[in-house]
Parts: sequence; structure tokens; C-alpha cells
Amino acid sequence: MKKDDMVKLWAISLVVAIIATGLYYGFAKRADSATISRKLVVAAKPLKPGTILAAADLKTVPWPAPELPAGAFQDPQQVVGNTVFDPMEAQEPVLSSRLASKSGGADGIPAGMRAVSVHVTDSTGVVNLLRSGQHVDVQVVTGRGNASETQVRTALENLTVLGVIPMPEQSSQGQTLPVVTLLAKPVEADILAVADSGARVRLSLRNPLDPASRGRSAVSVNEVMRQYPETH
Repeated sequence: MKKDDMVKLWAISLVVAIIATGLYYGFAKRADSATISRKLVVAAKPLKPGTILAAADLKTVPWPAPELPAGAFQDPQQVVGNTVFDPMEAQEPVLSSRLASKSGGADGIPAGMRAVSVHVTDSTGVVNLLRSGQHVDVQVVTGRGNASETQVRTALENLTVLGVIPMPEQSSQGQTLPVVTLLAKPVEADILAVADSGARVRLSLRNPLDPASRGRSAVSVNEVMRQYPETH
């Protein structure tokens, strides 16, 4: 091969290499720009269960990965008006699994669940502590006319509190009591309705880290006295 041909070949190779390098970095830069331009909707502040999301509750942050987390959103307007079901911390991604649904009446209740209000007796101190998102056990008390016939049973456990009305209102039994709204399954909603109509309902506040559930039979005053006799 002549020297001039070799020089021409080297020149062509150099030009091709320069073009290829330019194309590679051009594509890479566009890919990086596309990735960096992706936005992720996160909580702008800690959000409690029951919160109806407003624009001020949300913000967007750059998301460097090519794919967003499952159930994530890129535009705050996609979630404004939804109801928070699980608590979220500031900067935490807002995911569809953490939201109940659009706000407005029963739309804030997850599918397959019910919101049930009960009049709570003998639990004033607990009612004052209750906040949306906390979990309670429901105790049903019968036999109030005779102390020896009084019985109590923990009928339901680990129900989520949706709301609290501490100002007393009159129940179907003629008592003036505070009202607590609980999130329940349909069968649990029936139990709550019966208890609210024909017995006294007490609530016990649970530790949020305690998911244990233990079935309990009814306990009477006489049984308590027999099981725990006076000691000297």
C-alpha cells in the first residue's frame, strides 16, 4: 500500500472515530437528561392517616433511576384530593398503596372496608388520647343492671381509628356519649352496630407496634373475683 493511501486511510478512520464518539456522547447525554428530568412526588411534611392531600402537602424531587417505584406519581395533581391511609414521613414517596382513594363521602374508604361510628362509654380518658390512624380493641359490656351479672368481652381487635368526636351526642340507648369512627370489615361492621345498639362499648388503645390478636371469651365480675381472690 502506498504511503499516500495509508495516510488517507488513517484520516478516514480518525474521522469515523470522532463521529462515532460524538454520537455516543450525544445519545448518552440525552439519556441522562431524560433520566434526570423524571420527577417523583414525595410528602412535603409528615402526613397522618385520614389526611386529604392538598398541593401544600406534596412536592417533587428528581428521580435518577430509569424507572419510578411501583405506584409512584410524577405530578402532584395526580394525588391531590386523595386520602392518606398509611402514615408517611417527610420526603417519603407517595405511593398508590398508601392512599385510600379520592376524597368525598364514602370515597375515602378503601374497597371492601366500612366506616362505622360507635358511642363509647367508660373510656373518656382513652377517647381524649385517640387520633386518626391509631389502633384500638373494642370491648362489649353487658348486664349493667346488676354488677354480678356484668360481662365484658373483647369482640374486635386492632381496628383503625378514622375520626373522633369528643363532644357527646345521644345514642340509640338514650345515653350522651362521645363518638369514634372505626374502619372495619363488613362482618366487623355488623358486630359494631349490634354492640352500639344493645350494649356498652369500651375502647382500649393499642401499642402501634403490637399487631397480635388473641381471641377472648366473655369475663364476668364473679369470674374475676374467683380468679383473683383477696390475699393477706
